[in-house]
Amino acid sequence: MQINFSSKNVSISPNLQEYAEKKLSKLSRFFDNIENIEVIFSEEDWKDGSRAHRVEVTIRANGKIIRASEANQDFRSSIDLVIDKLEKQLKKYKEKMIDREKRAPSLTEMFTKEEDEGEKKVVKVKRFSLKPMDIEEAILQMELLGHDFFVFIDADTYKTSILYRRKDGNYGLIITDEGE
Repeated sequence: MQINFSSKNVSISPNLQEYAEKKLSKLSRFFDNIENIEVIFSEEDWKDGSRAHRVEVTIRANGKIIRASEANQDFRSSIDLVIDKLEKQLKKYKEKMIDREKRAPSLTEMFTKEEDEGEKKVVKVKRFSLKPMDIEEAILQMELLGHDFFVFIDADTYKTSILYRRKDGNYGLIITDEGE
């Protein structure tokens, strides 16, 4: 597991990096093969005039991207908060993967069900507003929701796009040509 540290407009002490590494190493209990972790430290002004110390973490594991960001009055508490947030996300993701494996029907069940059902019909309709976002954010949202596809507006092209999970574990992207 490789951890890369960077900072924006602030210098980070070796002690703080060591503290972050120790906390981040605990996340390996959720995923065996975390490829790399990127940690960005930055400072920003809060509305009350005080300085906020932000920690942003991006984890790449099993072809997935998990992100979290937290800001607080000091970097150590920001690290603690972002680790808590990542643990919750990783637990939720792992539980969904385990549930998905348990729910997967056998081939005989699938064929029997298709023969019994006959005509297919729409049984549920969902309405939602689309939000402009980049592809990485769409992947993250799709993973956090546990869906096999995700509809969004591409922030670069402002076209409706459909992101989907392929059988090989990678992603596919459909970009619509609305009115062209």
